[in-house]
Amino acid sequence: LFCAKKILFYLKKMNKWGEYNISEYGYKRSFAMKKERMNSKDRVMCVFAGGIPDRIPIDFTTNPGILALLRKHFGKADILDDLNVDFRHVGAPYIGPMLHEKIPGMDVDPVTGMRSRWIEHQSGGYHEICDYPLKDADEEQAAAWPVPSADDFDYTKIQDACKKYGRYAVSIGGPPDIINNTGRLRTMEQVLIDLVTDDPAGLMIIDKRTGYELEVLYRTLEASKGGIDFLFLGEDLGTQRGAVMSPELFRKHIKPRLKKFADLGRHFGIPVMIHSCGSSSWAFDDLIQIGISAVDTLQPEAKDMDPLYLKKTYGGRLAFHGCISTAGPLAYGTADEVRKYVKDIIGIMKPGGGYMLAPTHQIQDNSPLENVLAMYETAYEEAWYE
Repeated sequence: LFCAKKILFYLKKMNKWGEYNISEYGYKRSFAMKKERMNSKDRVMCVFAGGIPDRIPIDFTTNPGILALLRKHFGKADILDDLNVDFRHVGAPYIGPMLHEKIPGMDVDPVTGMRSRWIEHQSGGYHEICDYPLKDADEEQAAAWPVPSADDFDYTKIQDACKKYGRYAVSIGGPPDIINNTGRLRTMEQVLIDLVTDDPAGLMIIDKRTGYELEVLYRTLEASKGGIDFLFLGEDLGTQRGAVMSPELFRKHIKPRLKKFADLGRHFGIPVMIHSCGSSSWAFDDLIQIGISAVDTLQPEAKDMDPLYLKKTYGGRLAFHGCISTAGPLAYGTADEVRKYVKDIIGIMKPGGGYMLAPTHQIQDNSPLENVLAMYETAYEEAWYE
């Protein structure tokens, strides 16, 4: 019924050029569905609105090692246009005081207090969490743990950044990522125990973090003067084999907090997309209910995340962003196998619109450069609608 209403709406609004206005759905954009090519912003917003763009939008995220190889290959630092990437991201930098002291032998984030070490592996390295300062925190310790004030971020350059990226789809986001980022302070095991037991200290830590994050996003969106096109949330809801928690626990603790962020997008008239690694389709109906428009990362290897299943079950109700596995041919196959894989995914996800092509996570350093180039070349070649 929702899809039928949208189709009728577009038919009523279209003129001889195919123009339509989607403001009735809360999005502050008007654009033309003409035969000539759209710009990146209109292309992405068309997908969010349930329309069919001139081609599938393309996105990019990677580890530093692959980024360095691409920069060397193209001979410049900014390589997004060379990969035909339609998205850009902005954010307000932190300019406040250092909230957490340095510790010898660790990298301490001065804002969040997360503690890590750089760990080398055979194809690169990661900053791995090595200590959990709030693991055993009680209510008093949780209350005393410093978090930033929304006043400690610089919003003055947001509007200029949005103008710089005017023809691209501009996003802001990252929060709330309750399970992961709270887990980096308290351990993931303890966070899940907190949610099951309603531990007041654990819930206080979560709400202190999400409270300032929500305010920072609000003030950033306000400062953008309409220059930010969509809100990109973070939260990991699945393992490779299934849900990370019961639906009942999700609806009790995670969904109401996510809704505050979704409501923020609605307040500013922009769509909302959410990232979730692993098997997360079990929560998609709940996400739709609170106003989420699109889902990322869509790992095909995880349970109930097969592209055919997602397209059949949620196509027309959610837009999809991702599906190109970083643990498949991109990392372990040949360039020809990558080309076939990308064509196969596009063949499933392209019909009827609703798809934005992207890797399922940051492209890892074990992916050969020729495979990454094959992915983006094939994506662009196969992305066009007739």
